[in-house]
Amino acid sequence: MTIPTDRDRHVPTHVIFRPTFRGPELGQLALSHSFTTFAVGTVSLPLFAFLFCIVWSLLFNFSRDELHATGPNYLPSVSAAIGGETPQRYIWRLCIGLHSAPRFLVGVAYLHYYQGTPCSSPAYPRLCHLNFLLNCCEIFFLILLTYVSSSENYEVHKLGFMAFMLFSVGYMFVTCSLWRVARKGSGSLEERTSYAWKKRLFGFYLLMFLSSILVYIWHNMYCEAGVYTVFALLEYLVVLSNMGFHMTAWWDFGNKELMICSPGDKRI
Repeated sequence: MTIPTDRDRHVPTHVIFRPTFRGPELGQLALSHSFTTFAVGTVSLPLFAFLFCIVWSLLFNFSRDELHATGPNYLPSVSAAIGGETPQRYIWRLCIGLHSAPRFLVGVAYLHYYQGTPCSSPAYPRLCHLNFLLNCCEIFFLILLTYVSSSENYEVHKLGFMAFMLFSVGYMFVTCSLWRVARKGSGSLEERTSYAWKKRLFGFYLLMFLSSILVYIWHNMYCEAGVYTVFALLEYLVVLSNMGFHMTAWWDFGNKELMICSPGDKRI
């Protein structure tokens, strides 16, 4: 006997993540794409926007950024580069907007990825959900500091920046903790490589962030020539190491595909 289906009406569509295997249970496949390419491509959008904003600011708007320092300054700050002038502000906001929804999807994929990893620690399930929450908060505050620039509303932009840094550090720390608790560092070559780079990039990110705070305080106290340039360079390294951490998805989802499909007919 055949159970009536919704073939003549709206057929629900499902998004699933699984290894590169197409079985008959998937039903009608509408779209299939490498999830590794999808995840890394998502992070590449803000990378392109960041590099574009820095180069464009150096070529066309750098003289205005020199007002931040009392002496010679050779680099614009991140805030000045991405939100101070056009077209940099438009490019940055466009790329962050385009990458935001896929970033949440990658976050969901990571949640299922961790939940599917066997681990005997009783704290592991809670760490998985905490990791997902921190990731979502990081993305949200990145959007906030992007669409509210320092020149438009400094206090809101500062709040967004501080919260973004707090949640990004928390997300990286919990991610490395998850890998340590689940002992993924002793797994496959891809898992060992990913874990090693996660630890390196998190350590570098934290070091550059703390160093940038100290240099910024030094700049405000003494206003010495060139100090703001060092601060701007440290900011660049913070941003790039954050993107690099998220790009370790290249190893995490190496054999996965993103599939959008309709369920097959149900028969008994």
